[in-house]
Amino acid sequence: MGLKAGGWWRLVRYLHHPDQVARFQRLCGVVAVCSAHQPLSNGDCRHPGAGGGGGEPEESGASYQGEEPQPGGGGKRHLGKKNGVACEPVGPARPYSDTPAAGGGGEAAAVAAADRRDKPRRRNSLNKEEEAAAGTEFIIRSRLLYYLFSFGTELGNELFYITFFPFWLWNIDPYVGRRLIVIWVWVMYLGQCTKDIIRWPRPRSPPVVKVEIFYDSEYGMPSTHAMSGTAIPFSLFFLTVGRWQYPYAFGLLLASSWCILVCLSRLYMGMHSILDIIAGVLYSILILVIFHPALDIIDNFNLTYKYAPLFIISLHLGMGLFSFTLDTWSTSRGDTAEILGSGAGIACASHFNHMFGILPDPPLDALPFSPPAITFNLITRAFLRFAIGVVVLLLTRAVLKACTIPLACKIFRIPCTDIRQARKRMEVELPYRYMTYGTVGFVALFLVPSLFNYLNLS
Repeated sequence: MGLKAGGWWRLVRYLHHPDQVARFQRLCGVVAVCSAHQPLSNGDCRHPGAGGGGGEPEESGASYQGEEPQPGGGGKRHLGKKNGVACEPVGPARPYSDTPAAGGGGEAAAVAAADRRDKPRRRNSLNKEEEAAAGTEFIIRSRLLYYLFSFGTELGNELFYITFFPFWLWNIDPYVGRRLIVIWVWVMYLGQCTKDIIRWPRPRSPPVVKVEIFYDSEYGMPSTHAMSGTAIPFSLFFLTVGRWQYPYAFGLLLASSWCILVCLSRLYMGMHSILDIIAGVLYSILILVIFHPALDIIDNFNLTYKYAPLFIISLHLGMGLFSFTLDTWSTSRGDTAEILGSGAGIACASHFNHMFGILPDPPLDALPFSPPAITFNLITRAFLRFAIGVVVLLLTRAVLKACTIPLACKIFRIPCTDIRQARKRMEVELPYRYMTYGTVGFVALFLVPSLFNYLNLS
C-alpha cells in the first residue's frame, strides 16, 4: 500500500513539475531568448566565452547542447540549456518572427532594438508595472500554433463571455443560454474559490516561459480555463442534443475539440501545469454531474417564484462576500465578482422576461428544432442584433464603471487619485464589479430584447 501511495505521489509531482510545461512549449516552438543585456537569472545562459559579471558558462551552470547555423550570416548560434529551458543568446531576434532578423545595421544597434521590443503578452491593467518587467524573453517559432493557442486561451476570457453568451441569447436559443450561464457561474465560482483555498502557485519561470501574464497573480490549482473549457462546450452539447437536430457525433467532436484546445493553450501560455489542467477538467465534470440534473429546478425557480430576484441578489452577493476573504489582492477576486454579478443580472432578467412575456420559451411540441436555412436576411438581422446589443452593453459597462468607482471611493473615503490602486480595495472592487456586471447581465437579457422588439428585429 505504501508503494502504491508513493507511486501516486511521484505521478502527482511529475504532472505538477514545470519541466513538463517547458518541454511542451519547446515542442510547440516557444524558445527562451537570453539577450546580452539581460541580467543573469535561474535559467539564463550566455554565449560561450562571453564576458560579464557571471563569469564563464561553466561557472553559471549552463550546458550548451549544440550549434545551429545562423540564418543570414556565416556565424553559428549557440543553443544553451539550463533547467529544461532552451536559451538562445541572440540579440536581434524578435518575439513574433520565425527567424532572427538579419544583421546589417550593426550588432550593437540590433541588440539594443531587440531589448526595446514588446513582448507578445496580454497584461492586466491593474498590475501593469509589476508585469511589464516580468518573464523571460522568447521567440515564437510557429505563428500558426501561437495564434491557434491564443484563440484557445481567449475562449476562457472576458471578451469571449461578453460576446458568446449574448449572441446565443439573442440569436439562437435563450432557453439554453439561461441554463448554460447557471452552469458557467457555478463552475467558475467554485473553481476560483478552490484556487484561493489550495493556493498552489503557477509554474515557475524559468524553466517555463510566460507567454501570457494576465492572470499570473492568481493561484494555479485548478485551472479555471480548463474548467470553463470543459463545462461550456459539454453543457451546450447536453442541452442542445435532442432539442436541436444535428449529428450527435459532430456535437461530441466539437465539444471535445473545444475542451482540448483550451486545455493545451494554458500549457502553451505557461500558465498551468499538467496537473492543474487535469484537476480542472475532472472538477468541472463533477460539478456538471451535480448541477445538470438540477437545472430545471433552478431555471423554473428563477422564472416563476415571486421573490426570486431578492433571493438571487442575496445569494450572489453572499457568495461574493465569501470569496473576498483573501489576504492579498489578485485578479481572482474581481473575476469572481464579475461572474456572480453577471449571473445575478441574467437570472433576474429571466424573471422579468417571464413576467412580461419577453423571449418566451417555445412549446414542447415544437421540438426538436431544425437549424434554419442560411439566408442573407437571416445573417443581416443576426448581425444587426449582435452589433446593436454589444454597443448597448459596452456603453452600459462604461457608464457604470465611471459612476461606481468614484462613488465607492467617496462612500468608503478611499483616495481616488490612482484608479488602479483604488480598484484593488475590496470596498471598491466588490460594489464596482457586482453592480456593473449585474447591470450588464440584466440589460443583455431584458432591455436589449425589448429594444429589438421596438426596432422590429426580434
